[in-house]
Order: sequence, then C-alpha cells, then structure tokens
Amino acid sequence: MSFPTLETERLLLREIVESDAEALHAAYGNPEAMRFWDFPATRTVAETAALIKSARSGGRIRHGVWAIQQRGGSFVGMINYHHREAQHRRLELGWITVPAYWRQGFMTEAARVVLRNCFIAMNTNRVEALIEPENAASLALAAKLGFVREGGPLRDRLFVDGGFRSVLMLALLKSGWLKEQGR
Repeated sequence: MSFPTLETERLLLREIVESDAEALHAAYGNPEAMRFWDFPATRTVAETAALIKSARSGGRIRHGVWAIQQRGGSFVGMINYHHREAQHRRLELGWITVPAYWRQGFMTEAARVVLRNCFIAMNTNRVEALIEPENAASLALAAKLGFVREGGPLRDRLFVDGGFRSVLMLALLKSGWLKEQGR
C-alpha cells in the first residue's frame, strides 16, 4: 500500500520522513505546543527523529503520518491516524501545528482532506479524537470538522510525564461527514 500524497489549495500533505525532524521539532520540542500530547516535549532533534522513525516502522495499516507543508515549502505541522482497526472500520486522528502557524486555518484545511482520505480511500466509518478538556483549540477544530462529543471524560486515561490525564472522546461518523459534504 503506497502512502497517499494529499493536496489542498495551500498545502501539500506527504508521508513524513526522518529528514523532517528539525522542522517537526519546532512543535515536538516546544512544551507549550506539546502540553496536550500523550508524551512530553522532546529535548533534541534526534529524539524527534527517533519518534518519526518509530512511527514509520509500525506499518501503514494501523498508523500513518503526514507532514503538512505549505505549497511554498514551509513545514506547518503533522497529522496522523493511529489505532486503526480495519475490521471495525475505525481509527483515531491526532494533529499538531508548529506554533508559528497557529490560528491560520492550516490544520482545518489539512484535516478536511485527511478525513476525506480516511472515509473514502480507507473505507473508515468512524474517526475518533481523544482531546483533553482544557485543549480549547483542538476542541474547536474538532467541532468545526463535525466531531461530536460522546459522554463524559475518560478519567485518567493517559499517563504522561509522571501524572494522569483525562480526555474527552469525540467521534465523526461517515454518515455525518457525508451529510456535511452535501451527499
């Protein structure tokens, strides 16, 4: 299975590679950008490169990562699917934007084309996002994309940097996504 390159008006999404480590480290190495991730900020570009290598080694069936860059070449962030269960036609999405590109609509644009790929090309029926209740930016993005919160918090779901964190489960079903697309 070849990893798809996706395009939008302003962006090119391509499979992330280890040489993206320095650019991704602008997010992964930033404690503010990483405060809601399920692992702490990386200390070095080499640590970020090791995470990219690990993500790529797991195979694309259960996990895939796109580097997001402006058509002019600037690295904006990354978006991934993970915990994919093809039998159940579900997966989770995660995303991060380099702080210099926050609040410019890049992740909304990227997520829309990734969702299309997930629902159409990957035959997914349910896309989930686990988001911490304090992560207002990701909650707003998920709402803009049509995700719906399901139930209360999943208490102490994550253990990060010595402490437990609770998350909210949000999901977008293919039927809801198709309705949003006017189909």
